[in-house]
Amino acid sequence: MLDIRNASFSYTDWEDEEDTLHTSRVLHQVTASIAANEFVALLGRNGSGKSSFTRLLNGIELPSEGTVQVEGRFTHDSPSLPLIRRAVQIVFQNPENQQVGMTVGEDIAFGLSNIGYPQQQMQERIAWAIDLVGLDADEDRPVTRLSGGEKQKLALASVLALSPKYLILDEATSMLDPLARKQFVATLHEARKRHPFALIYITHHLEEVLEADRWVLFREGRIHLDGPPAQFLNNEALLAECGLELPYYHALALALQAKGVSVPASLGIEELRDLLCRFN
Repeated sequence: MLDIRNASFSYTDWEDEEDTLHTSRVLHQVTASIAANEFVALLGRNGSGKSSFTRLLNGIELPSEGTVQVEGRFTHDSPSLPLIRRAVQIVFQNPENQQVGMTVGEDIAFGLSNIGYPQQQMQERIAWAIDLVGLDADEDRPVTRLSGGEKQKLALASVLALSPKYLILDEATSMLDPLARKQFVATLHEARKRHPFALIYITHHLEEVLEADRWVLFREGRIHLDGPPAQFLNNEALLAECGLELPYYHALALALQAKGVSVPASLGIEELRDLLCRFN
């Protein structure tokens, strides 16, 4: 389990004009927990604190107050950090920022080498990771010849090869077109079925996280609301305040309900087709 207790975090920068330190607090006394194999979506406007929160989870940053515990190990305990960072992996927004190999195989092998993975088993593990994410490229393919969606799959393969218990995706689909986003999310869920892990997912695209166990909404560095998606989907005003749009079919269902039309809250394509046929 990931256990965060009363965690606060501040960035410290130099003020060039006055040559003084300026501290800006971005998280305020946050308490939360994430269980093994849970799917949790982190939502909120840019600057609300969700990305800073995830950087506390694997010790990239340390809380200025409070504690972060991963599988019984505290991130402020330096000897524990290698095991914590292996357990909690991150896929960032731009896959090119975390790709270091010239080829697909080299990129996956880099992380495996860093954790001392047995050399004689390396090729088998690379092939396993490529297959797990459905990347249609052999290990000798130059990374520069991959599409944006393929590069994101490679970034996913590189971290899944390390068998993380918790995977953080920090707006990992934001640079993809709608079709590539849909394919990437499908790949992610298929990988979780074959090799379970907890998923901590930052996004502004709510349709990507409808199957999440919980949505956690950040506002001004605090957790404003934490609950199942249904608790949010009926509160369009709150989502709008936080810069989030309801998925199309959910927004349509609410609009129809407001007009007195009896439809389920989770209106889908089939329900919409039946509704159109009924009123045609």
